Amino acid sequence: MKKSFGEKFKSLFAKKDKINEEFYEDLTDILVEGDIGAKASFEIVDELEKICKQEKITSQEEILQKLKQLLLQNVYSIDLQPTKDKQNVWMVLGVNGVGKTTTVAKMANMFKNQGLENVVLASADTFRAAAIEQLEMHGNNIGVRVVSHQHGSDPSAVVFDAADAVKAKGPGLVLADTAGRLHNKENLVRELQKIDRTCSQKADEGCYKKIIVIDSTTGQNALRQVEVFNEAIKVDAVIMTKYDSTAKGGVAISLGREMKIPVAFVCTGEKYPDINVFNAEKYIDEFLGL
Repeated sequence: MKKSFGEKFKSLFAKKDKINEEFYEDLTDILVEGDIGAKASFEIVDELEKICKQEKITSQEEILQKLKQLLLQNVYSIDLQPTKDKQNVWMVLGVNGVGKTTTVAKMANMFKNQGLENVVLASADTFRAAAIEQLEMHGNNIGVRVVSHQHGSDPSAVVFDAADAVKAKGPGLVLADTAGRLHNKENLVRELQKIDRTCSQKADEGCYKKIIVIDSTTGQNALRQVEVFNEAIKVDAVIMTKYDSTAKGGVAISLGREMKIPVAFVCTGEKYPDINVFNAEKYIDEFLGL
């Protein structure tokens, strides 16, 4: 079985009898391998080395605690909840294959279980074969209404109708599942900007969120995806799918360090309840094997 990153940190300390240049080089390699990114890893370890020398820190426990503090400074979390008694519209972004549509269903199921009765799913990915059917299947499974148009229709119109469906029953939440065709970037950006305008018109003030779903096992590739979507329309939060403690989960550190974008939820499996609020400290503890 593949070693978790926590185990790699432990074995690094176990085989090093003294803390020297080689130790810090090996530590940098582990961070790079953990998908923090080369530049960030070098900077973090340089800072760690400086602190340890200044404070004369040599024990494994203390070094790990200092590393934890440094990493925590680069990780942001956000408490993402629909505003009660308001019209909330959340646009969910991400490339195909990251688990976006399932994540939309998980959020709908979670908020419904928390007592939010008026949740509507908008099938705004009108191009991908079976995307509409997939969302409708989820809607049936969790007992949530899905608003969809025919294949190839205008995604903005779907969001418009979904928002009207929510408003007709009073305040609530629209979760819009959008297309993620990155290979046709120009068209995608134009389409997203159009949906963006519709969402912001239909949501009450402060109740429109743009959330991107990333596959946490794809590391720096996921970071580049966030950059593309963030350039098109400013992203408010991230959801990490395929997340477990053995995965290369360092991407949340890169996201925070490079883009100051917070993580809202992590998804750990395929079932509807497999979604949890992101806890930055727990995340770093798992990453370091503490």
